[in-house]
Amino acid sequence: MVSGGLQNHAFTSFPFLQEKSSRLTAALFGEDCEINHDQLYELLKYAALGKCHNATQPSWCRIYHQSHLAGVVVIVLQETSQLHFYKFYLQFKHLRKVFRHRFTLTTSTNFLASLYGEGANLKPQNTAQGLTSTSSECVPKSSKLQCDPILRKYGEKKRGLTSYTLTLEEQKKNDYPIKGSPGCKGYIYTECDQQRTDSSPLFGLDCEMCLTAKGNEVTRVSLVDAQGQCLLNELVKPESTVVNYRTRFSGITKKMLLPVKTRLPDIQTRLKKMLPHDAVLVGHSLNADLQALEMIHPSVIDTSLLFARNEGRRFKLKFLAKAVLGKEIQCEQKLGHDPAEDARAALELAQFFIEQGPAKVAELNLEMLLMTEKLAEVSQNKAALQPRRCRVQKQLNEPPHLSKPCFLDCLQTTGQKPLLLGRQELDSSGLCQSNLSTSNKQILQRALEDVPLSTFSIIQFSLGPEYVASHLLAGLCEKVRSKLTDMLTIYAGPFEESFCLKSVKKEFGRCGPIQSLTVVTETYQPYVCIQYEVLEAAQLAVESLNGAEVAGSCIKVQRPVTAAMLDCDVLIKELELDVENEGVIYVAGLKKSLTEADLQEEFSQLKDLETLFLPKDLQSGKHRNCCFLKFQKSQSAVDALEVINGWTVKGSKLRSRNALASGHLWRWIWQMNHSNEKQGGNILCEKMEEVSDSEQDLRKKVKKLDHHIKKLYRSLQDNTLCVVLFPGVNSMHGSQSGLGLMGIKDDGGRSAC
Repeated sequence: MVSGGLQNHAFTSFPFLQEKSSRLTAALFGEDCEINHDQLYELLKYAALGKCHNATQPSWCRIYHQSHLAGVVVIVLQETSQLHFYKFYLQFKHLRKVFRHRFTLTTSTNFLASLYGEGANLKPQNTAQGLTSTSSECVPKSSKLQCDPILRKYGEKKRGLTSYTLTLEEQKKNDYPIKGSPGCKGYIYTECDQQRTDSSPLFGLDCEMCLTAKGNEVTRVSLVDAQGQCLLNELVKPESTVVNYRTRFSGITKKMLLPVKTRLPDIQTRLKKMLPHDAVLVGHSLNADLQALEMIHPSVIDTSLLFARNEGRRFKLKFLAKAVLGKEIQCEQKLGHDPAEDARAALELAQFFIEQGPAKVAELNLEMLLMTEKLAEVSQNKAALQPRRCRVQKQLNEPPHLSKPCFLDCLQTTGQKPLLLGRQELDSSGLCQSNLSTSNKQILQRALEDVPLSTFSIIQFSLGPEYVASHLLAGLCEKVRSKLTDMLTIYAGPFEESFCLKSVKKEFGRCGPIQSLTVVTETYQPYVCIQYEVLEAAQLAVESLNGAEVAGSCIKVQRPVTAAMLDCDVLIKELELDVENEGVIYVAGLKKSLTEADLQEEFSQLKDLETLFLPKDLQSGKHRNCCFLKFQKSQSAVDALEVINGWTVKGSKLRSRNALASGHLWRWIWQMNHSNEKQGGNILCEKMEEVSDSEQDLRKKVKKLDHHIKKLYRSLQDNTLCVVLFPGVNSMHGSQSGLGLMGIKDDGGRSAC
């Protein structure tokens, strides 16, 4: 954590970016902000799993208090690269104003495979437990039963129901509302304090929730008694405006709630009256229902924990109902879940467990049943999906490649069902299937419904295959390179015929590192053309030297005038407002002999200075004659500008302005500017008109895409880690590196730092 002292790190990324919330802090650090897919995988795995499954803090960034993350959402913009982000920078209005953390992403031949891990979801989920058919046949039945997690937890003997109620410690561990807990202020206590016995009455409880402006709110409550009779099945009007009805899961529609008068306090009062003082509530992941009801009940049986599994995983209620009770629930033909049906199923599962005992339940071999069911689904779908499936693993019956664990499998072993939406989706068997007719709008609508229900989601949007033709990409690349060159270039003059070129170079060099300087002789009087290495230097030259006297002449300083440069002023202004440049200033005129220690000493007196960035030549590694200073507060940066302009350090007069490209953008500009790739001029000339036509359509599509991301981002819960990826593009004209943007959403709807 940074407490105010100077931290010197390499220029390419901010070392410590702190979130305004005290619970979450993300930090980027290190000398290189170019991230490969293994490193990205490392981040996502830790964010989703914490310290489970050997997940560790990423080597290139840091997430503090990972357990407080509400979820992880990865938005993938297929067929895009850094080139697209900066070509359509003005259209990506939401992205550039929200996500402060950015990094270059190396291209990959199979992006999804590298993100999920090799063999993603194509191996049986339970192979880690030695439950393949071969090992099952070799192990005696008694040995297998002794290893069963149910027997390890409860033993083999039958017990009464009180043996299966959660202890106070178990309730705390599984996020149950606890009396006197700080997070349960205002919750209603059922006052069922009578001593429980093995003959205490059981009641099944289940709720359906909708997403509102407040969060998850109850919209339907069902309570059934020990005989399965429904005592309560009531619709509830939420307190806040409904953002997402989640009809596909909740079964609730806007029309259903319109006439409803019942509110949460009414339901709390009724439940309190209906439950006897020794009542035991039964439910599947009952903690979520009680949290939504804002009620505290001391004695519960949670069937998701009762039917124990290894490594903290949980069976789904739908599977248990079918495997144990022989009942089909949550059928796809029905509109949403029926809470009365789910409450009854959970109750009957608890009754079965108590009546039959742990040994009988263990003999059902639920893990094997689950694997058999999954393998059956795979074999049914394999032939149909073969032409379309993602070939992450060559054949289903091949042993999985063990170089890297499957990310999706790791999630599923913790009871989390990863969500993948886009033109490639995961079906029930875990295979990927393509649907090229799916539009971005349809994907967005589905994401708004499903993302709140998943702790890890990958949403894929696409520009469409018509925009990834190699000549179009080459054309866009050439246009961007040309515009960057113009933005880095200034013309100055006129000068006298015998002007001193050395003094001109010295004066303009105080604005920043010069890449090239040439004398223009085609004009009546000589001019100079200067190309800088950084955008800030060119802008500083225009702002500070236009109209100044240089080498004995009063000169004009301007950028080239081309059609592409007509919006240059707008672009410069938007770059200044970019969230990545907030609180950051550019300082030029430094002597190259100054060391990092010298600069730290000189600038340490500036208020709220957090970090100093000293750019290096990416080939030679030598320091440039400029630096970037990041301040903890934006106002401190403004104050520093007034102090630094005209400040002399070791005999060198400094110039400064607001930063334009302080983060990874500087690296990308340098690479584009120094690229020696030959672009196939004939192809570009022949196709440039087609590029211009496609660019108009693409600009509109990008603007819509940015709006989709904005809508999805605003729907996310607070404290959700959101990562937006431009995965990069490979074409016959070369590859374009990708771009990653990330942040943790705070309650203001912006990415926290």
